[in-house]
Amino acid sequence: MTLELIIFVASILFGILLYWRESKSNKVYRFFNKLMYSKDLQMKSDSKKGFIYQQNFLLRLVYITLIFLVSIVVVQFVLPISASLVQWFVSAIVGTLIGTYLANFILKSSDVIGEKSESFEDVLNESINKGKKFIDDLKTKDTKVVEEAKEEIKETPKKEEKSARERLKDKGLM
Repeated sequence: MTLELIIFVASILFGILLYWRESKSNKVYRFFNKLMYSKDLQMKSDSKKGFIYQQNFLLRLVYITLIFLVSIVVVQFVLPISASLVQWFVSAIVGTLIGTYLANFILKSSDVIGEKSESFEDVLNESINKGKKFIDDLKTKDTKVVEEAKEEIKETPKKEEKSARERLKDKGLM
């Protein structure tokens, strides 16, 4: 079970590496494309499509399975291991698929962040300026309220009130 988890995590990293590498250059896919198709059916020179990059799920699964099938055959001849080879094979395929989709998410989000970074900075600066204006308005309103309160206190004359002792005496309680 532990070896399966290690294989699974390693295959996720392998899938991220495959996807990232193929997003940078698809020379191997172009080579096979030129080898398999006639000149009219070959992919365009500006296309970035690869074995894994910009492929749908089914073709991605086929190519990844093919890669691991070839590697398992080679390993089987070099090291005759028969213990739970199918489980390792399946966990490697699933992990690689997850890794490719994870890499796709990371690359797409970094592209979106790169495109929106300028507008994000503008929005952030605008919000900061609005916040500063709001705080300045609060400060000026607070000082106006305090000044008005001081003026009201000065304007109201103090009446001569009796002390509590005198009021009690007037009521006859003391």
